[in-house]
Amino acid sequence: MLITKRSYARAGFLGNPSDGYFGKTISFAFSNFAAELTMYETPELGFIPGDVDDSTFKSPEDLLNDIQLFGYYGGIRLLKAVSKLFFLYCRDRGITLDRRNFTVRYRSDIPRLVGLSGSSAICTAMLKALEEFYGVEVPLEYAPTLCLEAERDELGIQCGLQDRVIQMYEGVVFMDFEKNLVESTGHGRYERLLLPSLPNFYIAYDPNRAEVSGKYHRKLRVLFEEKKPDILAAMTEFADIAQRGRDALVAGEFAKLPELVNANFDLRDRIFNVSPANRNMVMTARKCGASAKFAGSGGAIVGTYEDEAQYARLVSGLAEIGCSVLKPTIAG
Repeated sequence: MLITKRSYARAGFLGNPSDGYFGKTISFAFSNFAAELTMYETPELGFIPGDVDDSTFKSPEDLLNDIQLFGYYGGIRLLKAVSKLFFLYCRDRGITLDRRNFTVRYRSDIPRLVGLSGSSAICTAMLKALEEFYGVEVPLEYAPTLCLEAERDELGIQCGLQDRVIQMYEGVVFMDFEKNLVESTGHGRYERLLLPSLPNFYIAYDPNRAEVSGKYHRKLRVLFEEKKPDILAAMTEFADIAQRGRDALVAGEFAKLPELVNANFDLRDRIFNVSPANRNMVMTARKCGASAKFAGSGGAIVGTYEDEAQYARLVSGLAEIGCSVLKPTIAG
């Protein structure tokens, strides 16, 4: 048995970072980048290092930079954590698994640490493979929660549900993380937006702006738990932006989206000062006439453009500050 599973890069289009704070978001998965995982039966259970598990470096400086950005553990820790949570899930529910072992290998071309969800792609691809290998179907609405717990609880990575939801559901998804629902069921309310047409989305990223997203989320978590009034108010506003975006998408009123995209970033910048380099990406895109906000925690932006002439200006303008621009192909 040879199993191959993919999880795609994602862009948080509206509402983030409220997914970790009982808010609402809209995300889409796009197939321009992916984590691909291959699993096959073997006598022993094994994990083969992938391209996130660097062990050779060009220089001491290269080693220091890699550890500063990516830590010591790479991708294998993600595979192990998801495996542990999957096996516990089955054990706790009385699900008997076939006594078979596997070896798993992975590769990913998702740009690292620029907010396009490379680590959660590895996790969700692993869960998909485990489900097929053992013939166990984790309910779709709960599968993202299992992946979240693997990263957050097992590995101490501060993160939210949004990335895992979109990589399990794919397409364009509106997510409502209403507090009572999340606390009672462990998951939110997820709606695939089956749209007859889509806005002109674009993605831009700069690998040199890579940073560990957990640092941002840890700071935000502290402020939220301290019940800072401006943070609580902002989460409500982020959720409102996502709700209005959902309604505009469903109604085909795409002209309303640029204002919402820009408002999402401006609110984030007010409550949590964005670094000058990351802000420059957004402002450069806006100078070209496009809307722009972070796709995640920094290093990549997402927005909409009006026409091909404006897209050409985007490509040219962002190239001047070292950013690559692409038109995302929606996955699923």
